Amino acid sequence: MKIFFASLLLAVVCVSCKTTPQLSSRTIGFYNVENLFDTIDGINDDAEFLPEAKKQWNSEKYNEKLNHVNQVIDQWNNPLLIGLCEIENAAVVRDVMRTSSKIRNYGLVHYESPDARGIDVALLYDSLTIKLNKSGRLRYTLPGKDEPSSRDILWAKFTINKDTIMAMVNHWPSRTGGVEKSEPNRMAAAQTARNFIDSLLTVNKNYKIVFMGDLNDHPSDKAPQLIAEKLTPMISEKSGEFGGTHSWNGKFDVLDHIFVSEGFMIAKKLKIVPNSGKIGSYDFLLEEYKGNIVPYRTYAGDKYLGGYSDHFPVTVEVSIP
Repeated sequence: MKIFFASLLLAVVCVSCKTTPQLSSRTIGFYNVENLFDTIDGINDDAEFLPEAKKQWNSEKYNEKLNHVNQVIDQWNNPLLIGLCEIENAAVVRDVMRTSSKIRNYGLVHYESPDARGIDVALLYDSLTIKLNKSGRLRYTLPGKDEPSSRDILWAKFTINKDTIMAMVNHWPSRTGGVEKSEPNRMAAAQTARNFIDSLLTVNKNYKIVFMGDLNDHPSDKAPQLIAEKLTPMISEKSGEFGGTHSWNGKFDVLDHIFVSEGFMIAKKLKIVPNSGKIGSYDFLLEEYKGNIVPYRTYAGDKYLGGYSDHFPVTVEVSIP
């Protein structure tokens, strides 16, 4: 009799294993890689990143930079999506992939933007797990300008296990000229992104959206708040050891963000892991400057430091059946 009940219990457990999907966790990450330029003279204003320039940007430094980007990505848990900004073109991203054993066969979404320095955003994806259906860019004109002159907002629509994800990668206008003077530029970017998000949620209120990027603004500023009215911020000062992703005058603040839609948080299967937002302040990304811990960057002015970036990466985890 005992053997019978033991066998019955084992059968029930086995059936349960077959009917309950096992979830695995994957990383969605974003990283401002700080001026990933090649060494070739291009059509954009890339003169400072050439071998004969003051920075003496050469193949040795370029290859070290590629390795550094991959060292950061290697810290992530089998990344599903990777957003990058401050990349010169698709070729430098392909070089990152080519020199990696982890993301060598990933897919790439990239569009050339009208940015004067020629820097763009890009999105990498695990093409063995997730299928790209469609992609595009959102282009906007800054106040007082006659034509677009900033980085585009990249978007890409994916399917995975009959589910849909919309990813958006951003690099909003800088704070050059001061916060107040430059804020209308970031508001223009935010409004463009918000209009796109509204159009998605109007069609399906449970649309799974992940919005990532260097917004050059803090969570409490007006432009990010325009996004936070519709999406949930996953990165805050509590997401990392130092209270931010970027340091200015010895003080850390959050400039790099990930937001997700409610539909991506309440889903039963493909869903964002609660409270999984992290700022990646790995030991090798740190250095001491004037008594303060700061991101270990590639250059300080024209002085080559040999570091990684002036920004820390940000990540969230997503559960996949």
